[in-house]
Amino acid sequence: MSYRHFAPVRRADFTDFHVDIEPGKGARRWLKPQSRFLIDRVQPFEPFAASHALPHYEWGLNWSFGQRFNQYVLLHAGVLAQADRALLLPATPGSGKSTLTAAMMLAGFRLLSDEFGVLRPQSGDLLPMLKPVALKNASIGVIRGFSAQAELGPTFTATRKGDVAHLAPDAASVALVHRPARPGLIVFPAWRPGVPLQLEPQAPEQAFTRLAFNSFNYGVLGRISFEAVADLAAACPAYQLVYGRLDEAVACLRQLLDAQGSGPA
Repeated sequence: MSYRHFAPVRRADFTDFHVDIEPGKGARRWLKPQSRFLIDRVQPFEPFAASHALPHYEWGLNWSFGQRFNQYVLLHAGVLAQADRALLLPATPGSGKSTLTAAMMLAGFRLLSDEFGVLRPQSGDLLPMLKPVALKNASIGVIRGFSAQAELGPTFTATRKGDVAHLAPDAASVALVHRPARPGLIVFPAWRPGVPLQLEPQAPEQAFTRLAFNSFNYGVLGRISFEAVADLAAACPAYQLVYGRLDEAVACLRQLLDAQGSGPA
């Protein structure tokens, strides 16, 4: 279900890394069975319960991307596009980033990622890193209620991050999985239950600091990441969005994107 619109790759000329999910060793194959995540035959973290093998695989992939893809500046952000103009939603965990990203896709925007803003420093564009959207706890019911079109896989209860379900990227987003987008707008979301929507402009220096903070590899890339993030912050209008209702947040972001137009960034 989670990967239903992706075509299987029969043969790859190049592979960034090889990932395996294997059962526990010894008695752990039968007694409280475990799943083990391996990248290039190395096990980077402790096993999970076998019943949580799919979220284990998804978290392991995210870890692998964050550790290995240092040819790009990796921002911790949801990314969507309208007419190839990208909206970045950088945020710390618990800010409602993935829930808002999922809702935006279900409202008709192209999904590039709910987790990684893959910024190509040479060109300044954003590349898709398209995977199922991981929804946690109350967000699962929120997204089910937001759209009847939400294609959700099974809910895995009591994982290390609570209850988790995965939302499949829509067919339109998968069809453009190799198509980059130009940054057009940066919005730092913060979900707070019961509060009215608040939108506050962010100065470029504020946006720069928050983007750098919400990066997986800013310190690793040094000057490369500094220049790429500085260019991004200078080129795009930035806002802080505090919201308590998902429909209001989606409508606000749509208006902001529409105001930016669909021409070159």
